[in-house]
Amino acid sequence: MKKAIVTSILACSVFLFSTKITQAQNTTTRPDKLYTMSGIGFSFPVGETGDYLKPKFSTSLGLNLGLGNKGLFLYPKVSLHAYGYNEIRPDAGYTYTVQKSRTTTYLLNLALGYRKISGKFAWYGFAGGGGGIILSPRVTVNPTSLQATLDNKSNGMGMIEAGAGTEYNIGGASLFIEASYMHGFNKMQDRSFNAVPIAIGIKPNLSKLFK
Repeated sequence: MKKAIVTSILACSVFLFSTKITQAQNTTTRPDKLYTMSGIGFSFPVGETGDYLKPKFSTSLGLNLGLGNKGLFLYPKVSLHAYGYNEIRPDAGYTYTVQKSRTTTYLLNLALGYRKISGKFAWYGFAGGGGGIILSPRVTVNPTSLQATLDNKSNGMGMIEAGAGTEYNIGGASLFIEASYMHGFNKMQDRSFNAVPIAIGIKPNLSKLFK
């Protein structure tokens, strides 16, 4: 009788212990452990940046990698923004200004964010820094041959970025809309670089890869 009681107690203990382990294992993998993101939209120059840049279109590619078991995540992102470009003054060694042209950014930002999930919806914010280059065109005119030659100048740009977004879960992915504020530490055309990118897109959820 005693052996049966002891055996039952041990069996119950083992069952409860294994249940706790299973529950702990199930909670270690976040439902938002890993997203890839792809967005399109517009980047709007603000302040004096609007003196030489106009919005055209933009794309962004990135990852959301969950840190720990809460809502914290790491957010590396590449931003490719295209702007209309109206040169205010020619660069040194150049005579003419370029008008109604185009400039493109290649910017990499690494941010830290936090996500709050409520049902099918989620809200998140992030802040970080990075940098890259902004290509701006320049023109040389040969008055003899009546030919104009365009070349690009690479403008190095360090920057910080902060923003927020919302997501809607559609199963294996989430639709998102995101807005941020970019501030560049270097200048173009003797003016600062500030922009507000707004993007919509999709975030495939690859969190099952961690299970």
